[in-house]
Amino acid sequence: MIQDGKQRGSSSKAHSHQGLEGEQLAVRHLRRLGYSIICRNYRSPLGEIDIIARHRGVLVFVEVKSRSTEAFGSPKLAVTPAKQYKLSQVAWHYLQQHNLTEASARFDVVTISRSKGAPLFEVIENAFESTY
Repeated sequence: MIQDGKQRGSSSKAHSHQGLEGEQLAVRHLRRLGYSIICRNYRSPLGEIDIIARHRGVLVFVEVKSRSTEAFGSPKLAVTPAKQYKLSQVAWHYLQQHNLTEASARFDVVTISRSKGAPLFEVIENAFESTY
């Protein structure tokens, strides 16, 4: 079945499961690196942010990208300028809702590649500048 231009069904469920598993792996990895997790899957009318955390006194909005194969390219390539814009808008919504508009904040991207056994993590701090 097609809705909103995206195919729904068993492949969507598998993709959703992979995304949830990737986020759980990312949370554990970020905690090992000293991140304090504030929120997972923050939703606003504008979209969703996978993880919101604090790291070294900075509020961090984290996008998680996971791939079991790089046949479609590196996971970090999936954080397109359009995705960055959307994440910026959702982050601004969060900052306004929590009276944190003056807080120091950044956007990190966590990529997880799982093509050969154990997951391989890359944390890209300050991956892009906000557009809000």
